[in-house]
Amino acid sequence: MSDNRVLLADIGGTNARFALADPDAPMPLLADSIHGYAVDAFGSLAEAARHYLDATGGRASSGIFAVAGRVDGGMARMTNHPWVVSRDRLRQALGLDDVALVNDFVAQAMAVRLLRQDDVAAIGTPAGPPAGDGARTWAVLGPGTGLGIGALLVRDGHGFALATEGGHAGFAPGTTEEIAILERLAARYGRVSNERLVSGAGLANIHRALGEIAGHDPGALQPEDITAGATAGDPRCLRAIEVFCEVFGAIAGDLVLTLGAWDGAYLSGGLVPLLLPALRRPGFRERFEAKGRYASAMARVPTLAVLHPQPGLLGTAALAAGDHPRRAG
Repeated sequence: MSDNRVLLADIGGTNARFALADPDAPMPLLADSIHGYAVDAFGSLAEAARHYLDATGGRASSGIFAVAGRVDGGMARMTNHPWVVSRDRLRQALGLDDVALVNDFVAQAMAVRLLRQDDVAAIGTPAGPPAGDGARTWAVLGPGTGLGIGALLVRDGHGFALATEGGHAGFAPGTTEEIAILERLAARYGRVSNERLVSGAGLANIHRALGEIAGHDPGALQPEDITAGATAGDPRCLRAIEVFCEVFGAIAGDLVLTLGAWDGAYLSGGLVPLLLPALRRPGFRERFEAKGRYASAMARVPTLAVLHPQPGLLGTAALAAGDHPRRAG
């Protein structure tokens, strides 16, 4: 395999996904090179990456690693997993000439311009964002193990992703029911961030709080137990998913207002495809648009669910192709 290949990684709190990119190809992500592993199976990111290269026979001269945590000074401490990632140690351990370390939602944002029509599904009636090389601003957010938040700005034909930790902004309830949920979560956690509700663990938090409000603590269920219960028609599981989608919509709308992301919001993350039918019910868009004097403007902002199976790797491939400064952090 050619030495100009780039090793790509998208590392979340549960899964580590690897691939190779050809920076000179029209679609730089090499789809047949994608493999995924549980992060708990390895002691470090370098160990997981070495396993991938050895198992596949892959070769690369450089790497771009997207991790779910804040990148600062070439280091990242993952928010929902114990790994501490060092750019320099990765480069040395893997024998690479160069390594870029970026936040995972930088990669999710950079994927936006490589997404095809069948890679997204509209939530609500607005059409997709306009094409062209004019100035564009998109919000990008999504729940998985945590809640990732970022943005993509396109200026003069170049994409620039914003790295944020917006998922850890404080939760603002919008209904009396959400106030009651906040009270229960505050008793458990102290400060309550958006991620405490909109994430895999957040769905479980909502379900448990709803049970406590009703006078029965069901304990901490797994997210898959709640989705299975909703499929079986369990009323509390169904309501937990409804609240999740409503809060997600409110957060997405707030992000559009904060960033001026009038071109749209892309909903990414592992839970979005699983919850797509629920997101298409009225609650998500109603709360997305319910922004007082800006409700009419918000009604025109598209929300697009990302269905591409590997948007994080797609975004790191975009970085490899040179659509963003290579060295970040």
